Amino acid sequence: MVKINGEPLDMAGKTLAEYLASTKYDPMRIAVECNGEIVPKAKYGETVLQEGDVIEVVNFVGGG
Repeated sequence: MVKINGEPLDMAGKTLAEYLASTKYDPMRIAVECNGEIVPKAKYGETVLQEGDVIEVVNFVGGG
């Protein structure tokens, strides 16, 4: 299991890009942290989620 934003999900073996494609996140408006390290957008397709990983996805919201 991989913990994503506090929720355990069966995503081990999938890439970060595959996970994000299954969500409604706009890739241009998010930042992703994997085990305490920011993942560059260019690495989403090659970052394979491993059993026990902790992922945080932060969605930026505009406003004023």
